[in-house]
Amino acid sequence: MIQRQTYLDTLISFRDKMLIKVITGIRRCGKSTLLELYQDYLRADGIEDEQIISINLEEGEYGEIETYKQLYNFVSDRIIPNKRMYIFIDEIQRVTDLQKCIDSLYVKKNCDVYITGSNTYLLSGELATLLSGRYVEIKMLPLSFKEYVSAFPEDTNYERLYANYIQNSAFPYALEIAKPKDRRQYLQGIYDTIVLKDIVALRKFPDTAMLKSFTRFMFDNIGNLCSTKKIADVMTSAGRKIAVHTVESYLAALTECFILYQIGRYDVKGKQYLKTGDKYYIADIGLRYALLGTKSADMGHILENIVFLELLRRGYEIYIGKVGKTEVDFIAIGDEGEEYYQVAYTVIDADGATLRRELAPLEAIADHNPKFLLTMDNTPITSHNGIKQINALDWLLR
Repeated sequence: MIQRQTYLDTLISFRDKMLIKVITGIRRCGKSTLLELYQDYLRADGIEDEQIISINLEEGEYGEIETYKQLYNFVSDRIIPNKRMYIFIDEIQRVTDLQKCIDSLYVKKNCDVYITGSNTYLLSGELATLLSGRYVEIKMLPLSFKEYVSAFPEDTNYERLYANYIQNSAFPYALEIAKPKDRRQYLQGIYDTIVLKDIVALRKFPDTAMLKSFTRFMFDNIGNLCSTKKIADVMTSAGRKIAVHTVESYLAALTECFILYQIGRYDVKGKQYLKTGDKYYIADIGLRYALLGTKSADMGHILENIVFLELLRRGYEIYIGKVGKTEVDFIAIGDEGEEYYQVAYTVIDADGATLRRELAPLEAIADHNPKFLLTMDNTPITSHNGIKQINALDWLLR
C-alpha cells in the first residue's frame, strides 16, 4: 500500500478540530484507502476499535441505508457516551438530505467526523450553506509521479517510469494489475461508473452515447483553448450535432465529478481575469489512453497536464497567463505569491528557435516573481536571465 503521506499529514493536522473533514476526488483515487491509513494511525495512537465507526455506503452491507435518518440512527446507535468517537462515512453522496445527518453528528461534542464523496455537489446547496465555516475540504487526486515512483524503489530509470505512469494510469489499484488488457478494462470500468452513476443518474442526461462522444472529444483536446461555442461547432462539423447549452451542461457534469479540471485565463499585464478561452485537463492520463489509445498522443500537452495536476496537489491556485499576444502556461498563486511556469516537452533544436519561443512569454513579464521552464530535456538546471530551466521529472520528484 502506497503511503499517501501528504494527505495523511493533512488529516492528522485537523484531528479533533471542530471541523468536518470532507475528502473529495475522482472515484478510485484513494479516498477509502486514505481513511484506512488514518484509522491505522489512530489505533497506533491508542484509539480503540470501538471508538471508530467506519461506513462505506457503496458496500453491499450498507445498501439499505438511503436516507439521512437511517444513516444517523445507524451511527448514533454505535456512539459510546463520554468517549471520543471517530466517524468515517465513505461516498456519502448516496444519502438523501445528507446535510441533516452531518449536522446532527457535528454538534455532538465527542464526535470527530470525516466524509468522502466523488462529486462536488457534496459542497454545494444546502450542505455548503448549513456547514459554512465548519468544514475543511481535502482535495484528493490519483498518485503523483513521486508517489508512483515510490512503488518501484529498485528502479531509477525515471524516463521509463514516467512512460509507464502516463500510460498505465495513476489510479492506485492500477499498479496491482499486470496485464495491459486487464488494466484497460479496469480503467474503462472507472469511466463507465463515473458516466453512469455520477453523471447520467444524477443529471438525467438522456443521450449517454452523446455524453461519451463528448468526453472523448475533451480527452483528445486537453490543454487546448476551448469555448463552449467552439466545442459545439467542431463536434457538429465532425457529424455529432450538439447545442451550446448541452456542451455547458456536460462540462459542468464532468468537472463536478473530478474527471476534468477547468482553468481560466488571467491577463498578466492588465491584472484582470478573462471570461473566455478556458482550458481543460484530465484527472488521469492513463484514463485518456484507455479510451483513445496511443494515437496522436501530444506529449507536450500530456506533460502540461501532469504539471497542472502537480501544481494542484501542491496547493496552488492556477490560471493560464495572457501576456500580450503570447501565453504563459500557468500562473501559480501560492502562500508566497505568484510563480510562472512554461512547459515544453523539448526546447532542443538546430537553431534555438524553440527555446526562444518558450522563453518569450516569461521574458515579457516585468515583475520579479519566480519563472520556470520545465522540459524533458536532460540538461542541468540552467538560468536564462533569471528564468530557471529545470528537467520536469526532477521537478515532479521534489
